[in-house]
Amino acid sequence: MKVLVDAFGGDNAPLEIIKGCILCLKQYEGLSIGLVGNRELIEQCAKEHDLSLDEMQIFDAPDRISMEDEAGEIMKSKKNSSMAVGLQLLAKGEGDAFLSAGNSGALIMGATLIVKRIKGVKRPAFAPVMPSSGGPVLLIDSGANIDVRPDMLQQFGVMGSVYMENVLHIQNPRVALANVGTEDHKGGELQHEAFRLLKNSGLNFIGNMEARDFPAGACDVIVADGFTGNIIIKMYEGVAKELMKKIKEMFMKNAKTKLAALMIKKDIYELKQYFDYNQYGAAPVMGSAKPVLKTHGSAKAETIVTSMRSVIDFINSDVTGKIADRLAKLKEEKEEKTD
Repeated sequence: MKVLVDAFGGDNAPLEIIKGCILCLKQYEGLSIGLVGNRELIEQCAKEHDLSLDEMQIFDAPDRISMEDEAGEIMKSKKNSSMAVGLQLLAKGEGDAFLSAGNSGALIMGATLIVKRIKGVKRPAFAPVMPSSGGPVLLIDSGANIDVRPDMLQQFGVMGSVYMENVLHIQNPRVALANVGTEDHKGGELQHEAFRLLKNSGLNFIGNMEARDFPAGACDVIVADGFTGNIIIKMYEGVAKELMKKIKEMFMKNAKTKLAALMIKKDIYELKQYFDYNQYGAAPVMGSAKPVLKTHGSAKAETIVTSMRSVIDFINSDVTGKIADRLAKLKEEKEEKTD
């Protein structure tokens, strides 16, 4: 198994990406890594920090896409960037998957136009996994598609369900539509039609759900347009960050509270781990014809290791093939009903 990694994606590239890849090769048997990026800078960074690149292949890409670049630049002025070259290599069959911590918009555009979509998929979508009291919850879409149609939301539900079944091994995952209320009639025209399509899709669709119920683990897959989904995940992360900050402030007030903190140190650590996004690895670009995954822009070496686990599971589970089969079946059923 060969995974192509964007050496210049994210805030801590290339050092943390290189360190993470070295750890991955030690931890995952049978893994081969192709680092994509400016060869000279990669080798210079490795030399300065006494890191060995002997077990990795380097694909030279002189340019890089920054977080400030417009998404469309991946097809224009940044065709020779590490992200663009990595996706080109994936499309040509030079690797089994591509992992990047770089510009999200550019990655979606590149996955769509360079790697292409699974047959039948209308729009690829980001699908991060979030913590909840009931276990992991997948959110699809979290920002790739601001304007969507009801049939796209139906496909998001199908793709999310396939992922949860095959990667996280949740049987018959519960799919919910993010909405402003739980009643069937809530929302606008988009939500009304999406509700109808999801209800008739053969999924374990449990209806509309409000954002306050997601942290309790009331569903396994959250279906949303990219605008709504992005607000949900950013609020989720922001509240978790502030909560941990306030807890730390509370326990650091005085000698008494510091002593109390020592007594429950293990519990505080477990709570921090519960909210840590690194535990769930990378978010797949669901609907891409070949595995493309996005890890966090602030990824450190340990994040790359966790993300690589997601990549390996995605490949081994043949999620792309199973999504194609499920969508083809859904299309057949729709045509039979029409006839």
